[in-house]
Amino acid sequence: MIPSTMTRFAAWSGVLAGLCIGLPGVVEVFTGETALTSLVLGVAPALAVPLLVVLHLRQSDTAGRLGAVGYAMNIIGLGLFGGAGFSLNVVLFHLDTPVVKELLSGPPRFALLGSAVVFAAGTILFGIAMARAGVHPRVPAVAYAVALPVLALAAPLPDSPFISAIHGVAGAAVAWLAVSLGARVPALSGR
Repeated sequence: MIPSTMTRFAAWSGVLAGLCIGLPGVVEVFTGETALTSLVLGVAPALAVPLLVVLHLRQSDTAGRLGAVGYAMNIIGLGLFGGAGFSLNVVLFHLDTPVVKELLSGPPRFALLGSAVVFAAGTILFGIAMARAGVHPRVPAVAYAVALPVLALAAPLPDSPFISAIHGVAGAAVAWLAVSLGARVPALSGR
């Protein structure tokens, strides 16, 4: 059984992660990328870690091997791609474009792409496992499996209304999964 304090922390952390993913996308439709929206987006992966752990713990008995593999790839991918996203959105954002292009040529470019691929594969597998296990709501589980990989793989593309919409869908899926944890806190039994 997962302690209720851990579940509440994961739920709040997940809601904040969802907001940090979705709101910058909505704001950037009107303002373009800003230092503030980049900072908010850069911290989202760190806030998503507790949610991912509790989502997995909740479904580990019913999700089987796919759930375990999906979780492993997703948590490793989140660490890798989250670090890359933080670097891109918080650190490199403030550098001139030619400097960033120089920094991201060669091996760093392949490392960033690799982190996005591992994250995308992990979110697809974990999202499918969530949808199949039926422990968490299916709609956000499917949105998680689709929107987050698209977002990761579209990261090198220039900002567009499509990417902003994907941010919104991904953020809503993460927040919805987080909120659903509160509805699933088990009641104390007489045992």
